[in-house]
Amino acid sequence: MRRLCKQVLRWVCSLIVLPAVFLYRFEAALLGADRVFPGWSQLFSLLPGLTGVHLRHAFLRHSLRNCGDDACVSFGTVFSHSGASVGRSVYVGNYCSIGDVTLEDDVLIASHVSIMNGCRQHGTDRLDIPMREQPGEYPSITIGRDTWIGERATVAASVGRHCIIGAGSLVLSPVPDYGIAVGVPARVIRSRRPAATDPGLSDSPIAMPELIEC
Repeated sequence: MRRLCKQVLRWVCSLIVLPAVFLYRFEAALLGADRVFPGWSQLFSLLPGLTGVHLRHAFLRHSLRNCGDDACVSFGTVFSHSGASVGRSVYVGNYCSIGDVTLEDDVLIASHVSIMNGCRQHGTDRLDIPMREQPGEYPSITIGRDTWIGERATVAASVGRHCIIGAGSLVLSPVPDYGIAVGVPARVIRSRRPAATDPGLSDSPIAMPELIEC
């Protein structure tokens, strides 16, 4: 019964957002999706409560590259690129900023997290032209399945599967599968696997900053 109710709710929300989807696609055909999508994402980010969660999901299913079943995108969270992909059962907390990123299934992202496409989005080598006019680099970023990113973390590199990123961490280099990374810049301090299967990482208890619950 619960599953049926959720399915009906999805259909209703899809009907409600249909005019917005048509208008978005019309604007995207004229101006390009990269130019018009951020504004629509900002608009839907402002819808409050559980109703907002379902309406956001309905719109993102029609506008992102992929938005999986049971994904939850909370209030104030903005996607800057329509090429982003959100897997099944993903949770994204309040006031997050998500770039052209792939979030695999079962990813947990706490509030105020920023995930961007690298830290060289503006060229800095030349002094004769402004940095905003210099070409940058936008690497593909993937957050692996069943990874948890703590409150106010900033992520500028891919993170493997089954990882934990500590609250307030700054991720500048890729994190391997099962890694627990904390700090500024973040470093892997421990593996979630037993030491026998990850000989390069310590399995001894290490004091960690508190991770904020999503």
